[in-house]
Amino acid sequence: MKLAEALLERKRIKEEIATLRERTERDSKVQEGDNPAENPELLMEKIFELVDRLKKLTIAINKTNMNVKLSDGRTLMEAIAERDMLKLLHESTKRVVDEAVGAREWRVTRSEIKFMPTIDVAEWRKRSDKYAKKYRELDAAIQAANWSNDLIDEI
Repeated sequence: MKLAEALLERKRIKEEIATLRERTERDSKVQEGDNPAENPELLMEKIFELVDRLKKLTIAINKTNMNVKLSDGRTLMEAIAERDMLKLLHESTKRVVDEAVGAREWRVTRSEIKFMPTIDVAEWRKRSDKYAKKYRELDAAIQAANWSNDLIDEI
């Protein structure tokens, strides 16, 4: 199984658990004299099985992420952490720029309070774009590694 396939399977399992939880919660209580649409205990058994599978899959994915290396020598785990930080930096700088640019739009008449940006919008936009570009490049490298490497522990 390729790492990317394991990641897709992990996502599918999480979605199935969420669906089963909703069904279990809905049928865990009924009006006296009524029967539940589904047996909550059987649904919970299925959740327990899926959680066990999810645990094994997550361990195998994490082991793989710690051992697979990108062309620059970083492990996938290090690259994923870096990608997450780039996303955070991009989102943060973009929001600052968006707020600063929006400050100019508040004044309608001369008697209203005038808001002005307190940052160099062009410079911060360049920073935001730089983070976004680095994020996309690193994400592409991670995706390529996910599709070209097998899961270390087959499940």
